[in-house]
Amino acid sequence: MTDSGTIERNIYQRLGHVIDPELGRSVTDLGMITGVDAVPRGDGGKEYELTVHVELTVPGCPLSKTITERINQAVRSYPDAHLTPKIEIGAMSREKLGRLVTQLKAERRQNPFNKPGTKTRIFAIASGKGGVGKSSVTANLAATFSALGYDTAAIDADIYGFSLPGLFGVHTRPTDLNGMLMPVVAWGVKMISIGMFAGADRAILWRGPRLQRSLEQFLADVWWGSPDVLLLDLAPGTGDMAISVAQALPNAELVVVTTPQPSASDVAVRSGLVALQVPMKVRGVVENMSYFDHKGERLRIFGEGGGQRVSEQLTEALGYDVPLLTQLPLQPEIREIGEAGRPAVLTSDGHLADTPVAAAFKALAEGLMG
Repeated sequence: MTDSGTIERNIYQRLGHVIDPELGRSVTDLGMITGVDAVPRGDGGKEYELTVHVELTVPGCPLSKTITERINQAVRSYPDAHLTPKIEIGAMSREKLGRLVTQLKAERRQNPFNKPGTKTRIFAIASGKGGVGKSSVTANLAATFSALGYDTAAIDADIYGFSLPGLFGVHTRPTDLNGMLMPVVAWGVKMISIGMFAGADRAILWRGPRLQRSLEQFLADVWWGSPDVLLLDLAPGTGDMAISVAQALPNAELVVVTTPQPSASDVAVRSGLVALQVPMKVRGVVENMSYFDHKGERLRIFGEGGGQRVSEQLTEALGYDVPLLTQLPLQPEIREIGEAGRPAVLTSDGHLADTPVAAAFKALAEGLMG
């Protein structure tokens, strides 16, 4: 007959497979399970009253329901328990949380994306000027990666004109774990933006050193885990943030967004030429708002050829192939759905939509990873 001690040890072992959704670690490794009590019911000792004691990293953790459900599933899979466990929820003491955060930061060792052997592909989305849909491209590309099954992260590096919180419908702040931030997750994408913090509605008048420090904090003080893809929405032009990204993430690949008209494509070339001064490769060019599909006819509202011009000029200047990756259509739905807080490539339940825009972004995402 199985005794209480054996059941408690076996249940604790099973809980080792329950993963904290924010930190991506086992709840036992994180010290969140502080005890398992199995008390026999009745005289036969065949059924047990089971209590699992849990300490969350912060009081009122928004993912406590998810953690509780996962613990219940793990316990129900054990044949000798017979009962849904009683889960007693508490919070870690400040001292215990401090030790955990210190341990996690030590393991990460500053910028996690520069570690040898990192699996993360990093794409910095750039443009020569504003108004070409760079942020919309970033948001929809990130949502596409996530819908395709990639662990996806995004940094809103456009400090002055941050857009990602609005495009993803984010109205909450990142959880602060004793100085380490948890990125906000929306539509399957982990993200961080200065727009998520108090006072972000005011004009930001930062210069070079402070901009660089903000990027360093976004990289090193946020718990990203090990994403497959990291996207950065850069500010337009070739200013301080683009240089800071190149210095902090030399393995990043630049994706240049332009529209068809010469006024946009000419300055887009300059945003790609930053690769001549910094250790960053230009992965390719995205032409946005290429055409409007009207009753089967493609209307070139903003002219044509801008993306190809940028591709050819960067290929010649940089000495390697910089392809035109895709030509995205102009569709009012992208703006309307995006302003409502959902990337236009997704359905309301988070799957890729069956639309030409979603198909174009799917091909773009697969091409970048390929």
